[in-house]
Amino acid sequence: MAYALLGTTIGGIAPILLPLTVADRSGATDIGLVMSALGLGELTAAGWGALADRWRVHRLLFAAGALAAALGFAGFPFVTGTAAWVALGLAIGVGTAATNTIANLFVVEAHPKEEWDHRIGWLQTAYNAGLVGGLLLAGGLSALPRAAGLLTAAGITALALALGWLTTRHPVSPPVPRPVRARPAHSPAWMHVAPHRLLHALQPRLLARLGPVLRSPFALFLAVWLLCNLGPSALYALYPVLMQQVFGVPPGPSSFALAVSAGIGITLYSPAGGLVHRSGDLRVLQAGLAVRLGAVSALLGLGVATFPERAWLGIVAFVVLDLAWSLLSVSGTVLASRLAPLAEGEAMGLYNTAAALASLLGAALGGWVADQVGYNGVWWLGIAGVAAALGLTAPLRPAPRRSSAATPDTSGVAPPRAT
Repeated sequence: MAYALLGTTIGGIAPILLPLTVADRSGATDIGLVMSALGLGELTAAGWGALADRWRVHRLLFAAGALAAALGFAGFPFVTGTAAWVALGLAIGVGTAATNTIANLFVVEAHPKEEWDHRIGWLQTAYNAGLVGGLLLAGGLSALPRAAGLLTAAGITALALALGWLTTRHPVSPPVPRPVRARPAHSPAWMHVAPHRLLHALQPRLLARLGPVLRSPFALFLAVWLLCNLGPSALYALYPVLMQQVFGVPPGPSSFALAVSAGIGITLYSPAGGLVHRSGDLRVLQAGLAVRLGAVSALLGLGVATFPERAWLGIVAFVVLDLAWSLLSVSGTVLASRLAPLAEGEAMGLYNTAAALASLLGAALGGWVADQVGYNGVWWLGIAGVAAALGLTAPLRPAPRRSSAATPDTSGVAPPRAT
């Protein structure tokens, strides 16, 4: 229950009300910086996991993270200025990292390995259910004064803190690191730094082994993954303001639309996995990129159109862009595992770090572009990132078909064409 409440505030309310609060008093650059700071705070996830393993104070760390997020929400409507907003956004991000990391460690350090998948699945279900509810709640709260909405988020987060404290205990297993399986959560597209995704990221021994990575097809894939997340991250960071400024869609309807998209999207991961199995990881990745490219191009065209229905068509185009994430998430994970010259955990660490860095850069860059050339210019940033990613997939080779007569080729890069 505590984790579902955190999904409500961190996953659902924050990406709607934080940009709107900043937009009421400042420009798009500050929105981008605040959302980027939130992502920067989430990059501390590996550190929280290390602290938990070293000191065995999981319950205290979960409470501290929830407290940091609650204080960030509570203080946000009462401060002004870039520095103060960024600091509070960072606090919410750090709190997110702590609670997400420790919630997963409560599973893997207190239960047998055979139960991890089942329990983490339910944990993710609770979080994503809360997230969808949070988006719906944010739509209603957006019509109230910003302070009322953000204080509501603070109160819900404080309730999550209390429930987490009452219903958890420090795991009694020996202090031996037991990392969560390095598979990304089935979370919506804007939640790239989602629960348990960064426990393996930025490890010193991994950074020392980057040489083989840079000489492998995996390096090209990481560039693809960075670019395909960069442009859309700008769109998500500015989403409620972007839809309001370009299409005149109030935050309520745009939040409800994203909630519906998130709910539908969660059901698409299993079909996407089946499609990857039938058609191959690379083809599905390219299909997902093509869908996103078409959706952002449609948003650009609709942004300069003048007919009355363009606002609702803009919402539909954004939902299509969002739903394409299931194709990208599943195929990208499989492709990363296949191409990486590293152990799975290390490969997923780099994979998730590329997405996290794209979120940081995309949010900041999107805000700057919107202030320089207007909000319609952000669509161009999305198009550029997705188109570049799609072009860079050309040298990658799809997974070979398995057969008893041939040994699979996992080189990942097509040989030079004969001349």
